[in-house]
Amino acid sequence: MYANALKPWHLLIVALVVLVLFGSKKLPDAARGLGRSLRILKSEARALKEEEGAAATPAEEAKAGRPGPPAA
Repeated sequence: MYANALKPWHLLIVALVVLVLFGSKKLPDAARGLGRSLRILKSEARALKEEEGAAATPAEEAKAGRPGPPAA
């Protein structure tokens, strides 16, 4: 039913509406802010994955029977 719902001219109309609403001076600033936000999100997601991997490693070592770091 909606197989060809989005045509190229639809995107053109959306772009024109965005340009009229925000103006040409605010669009670069908005794009820059969006880029910064995405970079921060990406770095935080990467740090979270690394943190989870580091937390899972001692448990996996204990299951495998390998000695881990000495407990203090």
